[in-house]
Amino acid sequence: MTDRPWLAAYPEGVPADIDPAQYKSLVQLMEQAFKDYAGRTAYSFMGKDTTYAETDALSRQLAAYLQSLGLARGDRVALMMPNVPQYPVAVAAVLRAGFVVVNVNPLYTPRELEHQLKDSGARAIVIIENFAATLQACIAQTQVKHVVLCAMGDRLGLLKGALVNYVVRNVKKLVPPFELPGAVRFNDALAKGSGAAFSKPDLTPDDIALLQYTGGTTGVSKGAVLLHRNVIANVLQSEAWNSPAMGRVPAGEQPTAVCALPLYHIFAFTVNMMLSMRTGGKTILIPNPRDLAGTLKELSKHRFHSFPAVNTLFNGLANHPDFKTVDWSHLKVSVGGGMAVQAAVARLWLEKTGCPICEGYGLSETSPSASCNPVTATEFSGTIGVPIPGTYLRILDDAGRDISTTGQAGEIAIKGPQVMAGYWQRPDETAKVMTEDGYFRTGDIGTMDERGFFKVVDRKKDMVLVSGFNVYPNEVEDVVALMPGVLECAVVGVPDEKTGEAVKLVIVKKDPQLTVEQVKEFCRANLTGYKQPRVIEFRDDLPKTPVGKILRRELRDAKKS
Repeated sequence: MTDRPWLAAYPEGVPADIDPAQYKSLVQLMEQAFKDYAGRTAYSFMGKDTTYAETDALSRQLAAYLQSLGLARGDRVALMMPNVPQYPVAVAAVLRAGFVVVNVNPLYTPRELEHQLKDSGARAIVIIENFAATLQACIAQTQVKHVVLCAMGDRLGLLKGALVNYVVRNVKKLVPPFELPGAVRFNDALAKGSGAAFSKPDLTPDDIALLQYTGGTTGVSKGAVLLHRNVIANVLQSEAWNSPAMGRVPAGEQPTAVCALPLYHIFAFTVNMMLSMRTGGKTILIPNPRDLAGTLKELSKHRFHSFPAVNTLFNGLANHPDFKTVDWSHLKVSVGGGMAVQAAVARLWLEKTGCPICEGYGLSETSPSASCNPVTATEFSGTIGVPIPGTYLRILDDAGRDISTTGQAGEIAIKGPQVMAGYWQRPDETAKVMTEDGYFRTGDIGTMDERGFFKVVDRKKDMVLVSGFNVYPNEVEDVVALMPGVLECAVVGVPDEKTGEAVKLVIVKKDPQLTVEQVKEFCRANLTGYKQPRVIEFRDDLPKTPVGKILRRELRDAKKS
């Protein structure tokens, strides 16, 4: 087919299309895994393994508990935790009960959390106690009526669990004081659920599975509505794409994946958790990947085959003195996503592990994977690869015409079974990004070569990409503009060796006494870590168009300070 030149680049055995209709819902996919792989380890966390059968039983108990609260089918339940075993149990429980998962970044400030809870209309939340104080600060402004409270040691057994919780609370002091009257502890919710009735809803492929929040061109975070069939499609696409590499895992050995990316991020949600469910794999949960020494110490205890990560993590690990303590020889596929993989990092990773990084591309709106380099490639291509099975990519000009075959740069647009149903309760925003023939306009500028490989060359939006996380200048500007000493401000992205890009904030002062430290302190209180400006510059004025629009491009191109 000439409309899919990329099919010629597919490794042998990778199909052109997949059939998402083989499951009615993600629940059917998970329940099949619980049955087929009951005795296998599903999750490994801090030395404690949880089997598929245990995940089945625990999630069913929690599902029954959530139903007992009187929530209606389709109600939203927020999940706010790092990579702990309660996360996959809660995901399975929420979906099995007929509700919708709302993934929340646990590092959000009260302002950011309040927006997401209000926008999604979440009526319940499962949250780890480390961030309960954040919830306390905003819960009164939301519709949340039910809180399930987790602790780091909940699923580690009585003695080890108590010890871990003691250390987290009293030694590391990672749990700020909080008051959430009526909150129910995770293990108590399970106990209550074990005696409660559970009614299994009849889910369809078109039911909503999750709201995955993403920034918009306006900077207001919007929920991408991902249906059961969207995520199922992406799981099957990812499985098919990885099969030439994962097929080399020796017979009888359980496929094992490292989950160092946070599960609230759609990349880990689909490519780690759900794909492992589908393949009967073991997932090694890493709660804090920024602790590189701790991550390597955990990995030194395992044999693993798959490692999805972002450029910063590959780079940090490869340059760490403890890197050699881990046996990398069984690694079959390293998938780089979330941000551009740098050639130098790809080179170093290949040299040190013998496993090339396959760079892929996707967005929350595409569940997330849309394109990837072949897993059989032995060298770094510097491209985002080719569209994965069942997916079409196009390059569009400003008038919406297809200019893919011209080699010219234009906006990358994506069509496939993994593309979202739209933005939650935002038909206006959905209309801006969806074409009449079903393509999603990404806002990224790219090119396609004659073989069907795509390359991202720029972004149409002013978005800044920090370690794979989207930062929308408008949001940071709106927050900083609330400071009494600020007359006006603008945010741009500047290159950063570690994070790809960093946030640069340019301020015109109203109060001449305003200091960089005051601005930093204000940002720390109102913005999660990756959104905080790394570079702060004071100027007498900002470059503007004749109609007064700030010229961010001029600030970006100006001498980097």
